[in-house]
Amino acid sequence: MPPAVQKSKIKPADFASLYEGFNAPVSRFDCGRKCAPLNDGEPVCCSTQNAVPVVHKVEWDLLKTRTDLWSKFKPYDYATKKIVEELTPDCMAIHCKGARFCERDNRTIACRGFPFYPYLTRKKEFVGIGTYWVFEDRCWMMSHLEIVDRTFVEEFIATYEALFIKDKSEFDTYVDFSASARRVYSRWKREIPLLGRKGELLIVTPSTGEIRPGKSKDFPKVEPFNSEKNYKQAIKDAGGVPPPEGLRPA
Repeated sequence: MPPAVQKSKIKPADFASLYEGFNAPVSRFDCGRKCAPLNDGEPVCCSTQNAVPVVHKVEWDLLKTRTDLWSKFKPYDYATKKIVEELTPDCMAIHCKGARFCERDNRTIACRGFPFYPYLTRKKEFVGIGTYWVFEDRCWMMSHLEIVDRTFVEEFIATYEALFIKDKSEFDTYVDFSASARRVYSRWKREIPLLGRKGELLIVTPSTGEIRPGKSKDFPKVEPFNSEKNYKQAIKDAGGVPPPEGLRPA
């Protein structure tokens, strides 16, 4: 007989509790102002043209009772149809009204954590958080990990640890996703940058999984965010307007 599938114990009230413990901004600054000029004026993480939000169906059950910010996502091309088709039975894709209508208390766990995911080693140890590499050319924050607040990292880790206890399928998903990260970076012949459990930089050798402390030079800088000149040129090419000099508080 096939092994029994462990049923998720998570309930809408659990997500409400997770929301209460995960409110820290990724940094003290509004990073969305840095990527928005490259994305028709909207932060990359707030547009389904870039990232399709995926939630647990139980999380959706909670959101429906709290807000009308979210609705079911309707695929609009082959790529988004593929995303929806490949979702596990307990997950679904949703769509929000956009950054201008954001209700911070009603953001999903995925929204609160973007652009990070929980990284697990080959031994299934939750050692830190990695970045969704497919967005590295559009997400300014991924090239500025040095400004990520420690409080954000600690709340991220505590949230996912609690989620993993309630829903083993979430844990298994990120075990597999972390393995995918090692394969991708190994193919690219690049090391994987992580933020450790205290916000420190860690570097993973993807071929072996070995982890070492990172140094200042190891913080990733990806084009067009690797220089102010490249950044401004990319905004010009996108027809955007550069943000005022400096960053304002989030």
